[in-house]
Amino acid sequence: MANIKSSKKRIRITEAKTLRNKMVKSSLKTTIKKFEAAVTAQNVEEAKVALKDAVKALDMAVSKGVIHKNMASRKKSRLAAKLNALSA
Repeated sequence: MANIKSSKKRIRITEAKTLRNKMVKSSLKTTIKKFEAAVTAQNVEEAKVALKDAVKALDMAVSKGVIHKNMASRKKSRLAAKLNALSA
């Protein structure tokens, strides 16, 4: 355990940020799983709505600094490709 006051504060801040990042990542994974489930069920309309939610969650994670913007872009592209393959 740290003895210096500023070190104790940094530990508290790091723990708070870690919890927020976990929350954002967890909700992101959940929205992507909902999209995957809709694609697996061959439900195009539900998949379109789920894709919209997943893209929004990815953009939010980027704005919070949880994931890199290129990672989000790659995931959005792959999810859109799955939807297009389902529609075709």
